[in-house]
Amino acid sequence: MARGFESKDVEFQQAERERGTQLGRGLTPDERTAQDRRQTIELALSRARADLAAARTPAHTHMLTAAIAALEQQLIPISAPGTNGSAS
Repeated sequence: MARGFESKDVEFQQAERERGTQLGRGLTPDERTAQDRRQTIELALSRARADLAAARTPAHTHMLTAAIAALEQQLIPISAPGTNGSAS
């Protein structure tokens, strides 16, 4: 039975190595941080938009609209070429 696990591990390692070559160069720590931050903001933006669609009171709608605008502003420096996403 150990041989079966061993061959699966070798297969996994080969697949990971192949996947790494297909992805191209790795990301720098700054690029990885910017990518993670962008994904986090995009998720928050998606949630805020869904909440806005379900909002029933004007105050809640206003608050969500402001939150969406703020999140979109946070995405601008991350999306701009030549920036590292550290602007706050």
